[in-house]
Amino acid sequence: MAAASLRRVLPLLALLLLWQLLAWWVSGPLLPAPVQVLGVLAQQALSGELWLHLGMTLARVGVAFVLAMLLGVTLGVAMGRRPRLNALLDPLLVTLLNVPALVVIILLYIWGGLNELAAVAAVVINKVPNVAVTLREGARSLDRQYQSLARVYRLGRLTLLRDIWLPQLSPYLLAASRSGLALIWKIVLVVELMGRSNGVGFQLHLGFQMFDVALILAYSLAFIAVVQAIEWWLLQPWEQRQNRWRTEAAL
Repeated sequence: MAAASLRRVLPLLALLLLWQLLAWWVSGPLLPAPVQVLGVLAQQALSGELWLHLGMTLARVGVAFVLAMLLGVTLGVAMGRRPRLNALLDPLLVTLLNVPALVVIILLYIWGGLNELAAVAAVVINKVPNVAVTLREGARSLDRQYQSLARVYRLGRLTLLRDIWLPQLSPYLLAASRSGLALIWKIVLVVELMGRSNGVGFQLHLGFQMFDVALILAYSLAFIAVVQAIEWWLLQPWEQRQNRWRTEAAL
């Protein structure tokens, strides 16, 4: 456990050291040293600003992630299981995959106004196609022998979903969740930068207007810390549980 934690921390420490060396070399406000940035971060935390803006961003990310996963999984599994539905919706899916996120954000802000509904909807619309494509491949790969076995034993829909579909779809759900979070984080920041009066994206925009690099880096560090915590404490343990059977089979 200690060795694994050390392997996680070492690259971050190396990056921190490189940052410090570059700050010494630049020696100016364009690249403040880590100590300066941590000072700004502490100041923002003590004033309550950090928790307010970080909390708003996390709330938007959480709502958008849940909605995008629910809609994307439902659509992807339906398309993977029904060829006619896939043929009908595939052109629309390809179109949504290739529409720039910025275009969707601008249009929804124009049509819906600068409000939370338009902000979250823009994130969801940008993410649903990616989830759907991933889960469509998962639904196509479902073992038909298990389906036949379920019909023979007359298993209910809930049992079929829990004991046959979910174990086979888990790797695809994990991939969609991981890529989904990575994409949603970025889109939420753009949404906040363009049309919200709070959140990490708003603070980054404020730092840009004031040429305050320390503020930009402070909120970026807080943001990265949250992303890493989710990866280490949620996604990686989930991945390890899903791959446990491979280790047991190898033994």
